[in-house]
Amino acid sequence: MPKLHLSVSDEIATQVTARAKARGLSVSQLLTEIVCREMDGGWPDRFFEEVVGGWKGDALHRPPQLDLEASSRHEPRVDHSTHRPFED
Repeated sequence: MPKLHLSVSDEIATQVTARAKARGLSVSQLLTEIVCREMDGGWPDRFFEEVVGGWKGDALHRPPQLDLEASSRHEPRVDHSTHRPFED
């Protein structure tokens, strides 16, 4: 099997070593997982079911958004849910 070599900062080396130890892997095994995952380019199995679609709490609601263009021109801020200016 080919071997790859890389250089990283002491800080990154410490983090990689700690993460490998926490997962019960050698540094080589952890780096192999990381490289393979990055080269695959796809989403991990069941990512959308377990992470994106996995929220079990109350429904999420997006708060009113500011109109960035209006605020940069010093115009009234607009509540995009009602299309009316915010009352200050």
